[in-house]
Amino acid sequence: MEKIYTIYLGGEVIGYTKFENADPPMGVVFGKIKSNIENFDYEYIKTYCQDHQIDIDDDPANNFIGTRSIPSLKVTNSKGIEIKGIGNQIEGMDEEGFVLSLQGIAYPFFGEEFPHHVKVYETNKRE
Repeated sequence: MEKIYTIYLGGEVIGYTKFENADPPMGVVFGKIKSNIENFDYEYIKTYCQDHQIDIDDDPANNFIGTRSIPSLKVTNSKGIEIKGIGNQIEGMDEEGFVLSLQGIAYPFFGEEFPHHVKVYETNKRE
């Protein structure tokens, strides 16, 4: 069963992710953002970050942005449980889309919430 995670920014649902990728030893998951906001793009993210004093790295010529941690960004699983880590970032560009990463998710929660990523890591480690 594929898990889908809800993304909130400033209390509003902005979209979803499946956290398709991970680095289990580091407690990191990341995945493409599927936004339900019509204009979820470089300008939307940049404006939000500027309005909330969040540091960014950006390349306006290519509509690329990378954020520092966004305190008002929250992610929950299908049971409404927040996936907490020590940091989060959004990175990407209009043309290719945006990726959300959560870092420093503690064990044993990481292993319980993302057993498929742990299993892939353990299998690859043995090979």
